[in-house]
Amino acid sequence: MEAFSFERKIKHYSSYQRILLVGEGDFSFSVCLARAFGLAVNLVATSLDSRESLMLKYSKALSNVKELEARGCIVLHEVDVHSMSQHPFLIRLRFDRIIYNFPHAGYLLGPLSSERNRFQIWFHQDLIRGFLKNARELLTAIGEIHVTHKTTFPFSEWKIVELAHEVGLYLVAEEPFSLWDYPGYENKRGDGMCDQTFPVGMCSTFKFAKLFYHSSPSCFHLGITASGPWSGYSGINGPRMERPFCI
Repeated sequence: MEAFSFERKIKHYSSYQRILLVGEGDFSFSVCLARAFGLAVNLVATSLDSRESLMLKYSKALSNVKELEARGCIVLHEVDVHSMSQHPFLIRLRFDRIIYNFPHAGYLLGPLSSERNRFQIWFHQDLIRGFLKNARELLTAIGEIHVTHKTTFPFSEWKIVELAHEVGLYLVAEEPFSLWDYPGYENKRGDGMCDQTFPVGMCSTFKFAKLFYHSSPSCFHLGITASGPWSGYSGINGPRMERPFCI
């Protein structure tokens, strides 16, 4: 973030936030944010694919990555969400927002797989659980993890709110997601049909934040400010906030 720059916003996101994007397909969502902000020096955009395989899978990937890098974004490849908290570059960084749009673990049985299959659902849940666990380690104390996900059956069976609670996160809000809010974003199928889009249907952005143990086994407090290791960065909101949360 440049000194004395004016804040720019798009939907939930601000140019004043340190933002990590994971599981990017053709990086069009990252480009959407970068264009809204003008510069992308506050963004780190990652993909599971190598740079080489990315170019083979997505027709616009190369041009999107080049635009991001020209705007100052850090682009990382071969980043696994199950181990990203130990990634050599990410391990010492903390972020205000970590974004994962339409996570999908791939198909256990190839094209014949059904999203209704219980084992397929468990496969997806394992992906989400590992992501949330690692993302929690990379948040500022008052940061948020945003997961955009379909809310109709069978995707509702992933139970991502419950998975988040398992790893020490709570649901801040669930807000309807619309592609119209993100000009230029093209959601991609990924596994097997990489460069095709898919109908998003009814879906939401789920916003999660950290639970912190506080005073008793059944109570937590939220949002204590702590200094982060990104050049002393501790989050954009600064002042201490405490909100008790009991279960």
